[in-house]
Amino acid sequence: MNRRELLKVTTLSLAAATAVVGCGPTKEAKPSAPATGLVSSVGSGTPALIPSAKGPRVVVVGGGWSGLSVAKYTKKYGPDADVVLVEQRTEFISCPISNLYLVGAVDLEFLTHDYLQASRENGYTYFNATAIGVDKANRVLKTSNGDIKYDYLVLAPGIDYDYSAWGVDLETEHVLRRDYPAAFIPGSEHITLKTKLEDFEEGNFILTVPGGNYRCLPAPYERACLIADYFKKNDIPGKVILLDENPDITIKKEGFQSSFDEMYKDYITYVPNAKIMSIDVDKKVVVAGEFDDEYEFADAAFYPHVRGAKLLEVCGVAKDTLYNKMEGDIDPFTYEVVGEKNIFVAGDARPMGYSKSGNTANSEGNYLGKLIAERIKTGVTIDWKSPLTVCYSAVSAQPSHAISVRAEYKYKGKTLAGFTNVDLSQEWRGKVGTNNGKALMEWAKGMYRDMFNA
Repeated sequence: MNRRELLKVTTLSLAAATAVVGCGPTKEAKPSAPATGLVSSVGSGTPALIPSAKGPRVVVVGGGWSGLSVAKYTKKYGPDADVVLVEQRTEFISCPISNLYLVGAVDLEFLTHDYLQASRENGYTYFNATAIGVDKANRVLKTSNGDIKYDYLVLAPGIDYDYSAWGVDLETEHVLRRDYPAAFIPGSEHITLKTKLEDFEEGNFILTVPGGNYRCLPAPYERACLIADYFKKNDIPGKVILLDENPDITIKKEGFQSSFDEMYKDYITYVPNAKIMSIDVDKKVVVAGEFDDEYEFADAAFYPHVRGAKLLEVCGVAKDTLYNKMEGDIDPFTYEVVGEKNIFVAGDARPMGYSKSGNTANSEGNYLGKLIAERIKTGVTIDWKSPLTVCYSAVSAQPSHAISVRAEYKYKGKTLAGFTNVDLSQEWRGKVGTNNGKALMEWAKGMYRDMFNA
């Protein structure tokens, strides 16, 4: 890691909240007394230091792909709305494309973008704070830097990891988070994993694929390919052991399986039905699968199940779902929290079986922004529009060969019935594969332009 990369990520943890408050009715916040001296006390219970709303205020919590898209498109379709994006990080780092960063095919600067630029270009307010609760009765979002009154609230806090299915104790979970991070929440986890690969000398490198609807279905398989490619090109005597809790490759099976078999036969061992039974971090042994097979490892990145971010529980808008724990309790067509017409949950924290991926979040953010803007203008709810999943997965780097999928979703009543308008390209060989690789980078650049006007 170079000095520039270090400076970019040292601010990621500076905005952590020091307390969590409940979400029941509270008295409306009153302005605090003027502070004396050079230091003012700002926190929950005092108004946030942002300009007064000049129209109906829409507060969006979370500056990932979903929150950025909701904020942009609410303002675009409803220019009279006063939009505030609340995000605890001081800069955006992308999870999509990060597998290429791990093997040195792109640098950290390519993944890193400016929240202030996004707010300037798209006409909303970026407020650097941690959301810590909601007073629903008075429509107040409580943050580490003061309270914000809202007319509409969008919660897009993303995922948390859920290690409970593995039955590990808190001490082991701490070691897994610190020493063997999943690297599906961007920032320090990715830098740790990149350093692991740069320092890796030999032996087994274990990756895991969780059950449920986890963030970016093809990403663990893509990561296995790229790490194997890295070992192969750098003559590292290592092997990727990919322990998949699922009975088979969950998406793009033909493309990934053919790359495992043809390009990385000596570098990848793929193990399906390999639910983690135990992890001994001292002996570096994993027990997995119905026959309790043991796998030794020199290093690893353990990807557990995912769940909705804990903020949803704090705010009383979560429930266990078909796919994961504690995702948003919402109407699948309007994203409204059940019983709360002015609160929405979007992005990877929503419960529908859509892909938890960047393009999906961006396209649903477009729809939700339009829905909120129309509510403000006319009070009418627009017709549901399917999010669009466009996903490119690299199977090698420099030059990049990739496979892709494009799909929308359909319902039968209120039950998700599967995909429609599917366009699947699983060919990574020759010109088709290199064209897919080029398309992968152009897609990313286009998405960054959309969210940041970069």
